[in-house]
Formats: sequence, structure tokens, C-alpha cells
Amino acid sequence: MGDAVYPCRRRVFLIVLDSFGIGASPDATAYGDAGSNTLASIAHSPAFRADTLQRLGLFNVEGGSSLPGVKAPLAAYGRCMERSRGKDTTIGHWEIAGLISKRPLPVYPDGFPAEVLDAFTQATGRGVLCNRPYSGTQVLLDYGRAHLETGNLIVYTSADSVFQIAAHESLVPPEELYEICRKARAILTGRHAVGRVIARPFIGEYPNFTRTARRHDFSLEPPGVTMLDLLREQGFDTIAVGKINDIFAGRGVSQAIPTSGNAEGMERVMQLAQEAFHGLCFLNLVDFDMLYGHRNDVDGYAAALTAFDRWLAGFLPQLGAEDVLMITADHGCDPATPSTDHSREYTPLLVYGAKIAPVPLGTRASFADIGKTVLELLGVDGPIAGASFAGALEGGGV
Repeated sequence: MGDAVYPCRRRVFLIVLDSFGIGASPDATAYGDAGSNTLASIAHSPAFRADTLQRLGLFNVEGGSSLPGVKAPLAAYGRCMERSRGKDTTIGHWEIAGLISKRPLPVYPDGFPAEVLDAFTQATGRGVLCNRPYSGTQVLLDYGRAHLETGNLIVYTSADSVFQIAAHESLVPPEELYEICRKARAILTGRHAVGRVIARPFIGEYPNFTRTARRHDFSLEPPGVTMLDLLREQGFDTIAVGKINDIFAGRGVSQAIPTSGNAEGMERVMQLAQEAFHGLCFLNLVDFDMLYGHRNDVDGYAAALTAFDRWLAGFLPQLGAEDVLMITADHGCDPATPSTDHSREYTPLLVYGAKIAPVPLGTRASFADIGKTVLELLGVDGPIAGASFAGALEGGGV
């Protein structure tokens, strides 16, 4: 921001509705996700209402749901198919930014091997409890007292590529826990290079332990050039709201704005719409995934989508004549299936702006088409994956 001379005055707002899938991908069976459809599952909830998204064209997208589309959508609309191997947050965002992952990040359904835990114990001087895939709230109930009695750290994972460390703030203050996570991040490389090491501070007394808002992610740095790198090199503002900064390990980010959840994320982006930045505002709304998808809470997910839709109705009028809004997702997490894991799904693609042609964009062959298009809209070229659809947005056809 400020008085710098920018190669383009346009602002792009890229909003990722974390886990908002719209139907099983062709390869979903290989991931155990045949039949998954996050949108269709929550659309049946009495808490669901999406008037603004409907007007933009969400229900005009092929295969999304049985809800009726509109005759004249306000936005360009389509869906994206993931090319990367995997279905986690990190890989999904990297692909959106133009980096396709040929190998999935490692996961540990049986816990971490001795070589990892031995190195971790040696580096931290503390033992380990749990070492299994676990619910983040249940693990506190089951291991919190032992943690306080022994000083050992609660280490657990999930279906995602994560190494999570929980510690009570009275025993291990957050800054100390963050340093422990940095040591773990240094250990977890090579074939054990998990996507994220996550600090999970908690407070309270048994059985009423609660996680605090001082969570922090220590992510694997992207292994190649991304949209953010290229924009930053050209002098654009790259504003990361929510966990975007963590996902990209801070690389290519000019300003990081952490948030405590969807409400704060939406509030901060509404504020940014009043500021004269030039470039990209990249927002992740994590509650859909973290609070509702993983907990199989259909009505909670539907209510969160309804809240976003209401916010969106107030946000659209804040966009300037040159501004572009893109709405998408990074994977699915169907809350109506027995699984609490992410689901391999198509993701929605809505693109809105005063100068954007409301055309059908079809099925994009990669999430990376989004990053390539962001670059072209801002007049930047660079070596990332994807095929731009900027020409279609300007009325030139798909």
C-alpha cells in the first residue's frame, strides 16, 4: 500500500471457503470418497440459505446440487478439478497458487515412527503422549491430566499431513510451545516432511480443558514458485488473511493478518475493501472445515455458509470498478458421510466484478487455473501451472 507505483491498479479478492466441495471428482473412489458432495449435503439443512451465491451463479455450476440456478447469473461460474495428489489444505492452496504436487504429503494413520519421536524427544527434552490420529478435543480429555502430571507433550495427528503438539499454557507457555514446534519442523523433512506442524495450546482443568486462540501453524515451504512469489516480485500487495500466511510459510506475503475464525476474517476483508491496496487479498475461511466438516455437523456447516452469504451481500457493493472477486475452495469435507476426513471433490469457481463477463467457465482441469488467471488479470506472467481464463472474463469466450 502507500504511494508506490504499481504496474496495475486492480484489486483481486480471492476467497477460499475451506472444504466447500460441490461434488465427487472423477477419481474420488481412489480416495474413498465416492458420492461425496459437501454442497448437496448442507443444502438439505433448514439452516441453509444462499440467496447471494445463487444470484452469482453457484447453482448454475454443473453437478453442484439440485437447487435451481438463475437465468442470468451475475458472475462467471464453473468448477475446478484438482490435479495434485492429495486432498489436504496445504496441497489445495498450493495448487490454487499454481503449484501442482505430484506426490501426496505423508500421513500417519498408525502414529509417527520411533525415528521421528526419538529425535523430537532429544531436541525438546520432553517425552511424548498419545502419538495417534485423534480428535483435537478428545485428546485433551484423554491425555490432559497425564500431560500436567508428567510434563510430556501430547503429540497427535489426523487424516491430514500434520504433526500436532498440545500443551497446557500453565506448563508450557505459548512462546515455548512455538519454539518446540520450530524444532519439530526442522526434524520433519525428507520423507517425513509433513504439511504442517501445529501448536495447540490449551487451558483449564480436567475435564474442562479448552483450546485457546493461540494456535500457530508451522508449514512446509512451497517447493516451487507460486502466484504469491511472482506478484510480490512485481511490487504488488499480497495480503494474506486467516491461515494463508501459514500455508505458504510466509513466502510471497507482503502483509499477514491472522484471524480467529470466519467472522473475523470476513470483517477484516470488509475493512480492506476500504483501503487503497493494489494486488491480491487472499482469504481462507477455516471454520467450514475445522468446526463443521471434520465434526460431521451438517447444520453448523449450513449456518456458516448462510452467514457468509449474508456477509457477501454487503461486500459486493464495496468493490470498485476495476476490482475482481473470486470464490473457490481447496477440497471437500462432506459432513453427511461417515468419514470425518476431507473429500476429493470438485470446487466451485465464481468470478464477479463490474468488468467481468458473467459467462460459464465449464470444468477447469486444475485449481491452478485460478492462480494463472489472477496473474493475467494483474498483468503478470510467470512459470506456474494452469491455464488462464482471463480472456473469457473479458468477454472473449472460454
